[in-house]
Amino acid sequence: MLLNWENKGAYWRLMRVDKPIGIYLLLWPTVWGLLWAAEGLPPLHICLIFVMGVVLMRSAGCVINDYADRKVDGAVERTQARPIVSGEVEPKEALQLFYLLVASAFVLVLFLNTKTIILSIGALFLASLYPFMKRYTYFPQVILGAAFGWSIPMAFMATLGELPAWLWLIYIANLTWTVAYDTAYAMVDREDDIAIGVKSTAILFGRFDVTIIVLLNIATLVLLAYVGWLTNLHSLFYLGLAAAAVMFAYQFTLIKTRQRDACFAAFLHNHWVGLSIAIGLAFGVLL
Repeated sequence: MLLNWENKGAYWRLMRVDKPIGIYLLLWPTVWGLLWAAEGLPPLHICLIFVMGVVLMRSAGCVINDYADRKVDGAVERTQARPIVSGEVEPKEALQLFYLLVASAFVLVLFLNTKTIILSIGALFLASLYPFMKRYTYFPQVILGAAFGWSIPMAFMATLGELPAWLWLIYIANLTWTVAYDTAYAMVDREDDIAIGVKSTAILFGRFDVTIIVLLNIATLVLLAYVGWLTNLHSLFYLGLAAAAVMFAYQFTLIKTRQRDACFAAFLHNHWVGLSIAIGLAFGVLL
């Protein structure tokens, strides 16, 4: 079965381009990596490649996620209307769309240096692995964080041709941030996930979920502040971190209720966290 482009509306929703929060959450750590690696503005062609790659790989991740969850999404209130579950898109079509998106992203990477091309294999592996992990481990959010942060070493390799040791602190900071916001996201579906046997950090953390999210967010800010100190960033960078800290405090007021809508709102709010850090970092490296 070949892709039917008359069905492009369903493909669009399968890729979740109509819900760009995932693009933002993947974009901001990519921007962090590019700015830090270039100590300012990176070359335009590298920026364009990474931005387009973010859109393509996030879309591919959504497609393979829905393919992996096609037999359980119907039992979860929030995902019952997704295109594969509703029958608008056949599973074979979803796989074909995934391969097309990944191939397109790989073509973009071919315009970068050889070491970055090799690193991109890790991005594909992590993006493909994540959707299936919720059946085997309570830590799928960690795999997601590893996948969402892989653009950081790729940005350094594409810009510098090497991987300084301190970049992994940025990677870990993004990992802790991702686990925090995706745990809030998993809190939305926790009851449904328990019923169908799907695992998540929200289930694992139990009544300590809010406390652990707060601690993970603090770890994110501390790690980023330390890297800012290591790299002698301008003090305006810390204003971006301060703004992020205020946003984390606001998210705490939402998730402490453990209500579905409030937890989902907290998850969505992380777009502004990533943006504020990116703006602070831009000033920090440019001044």
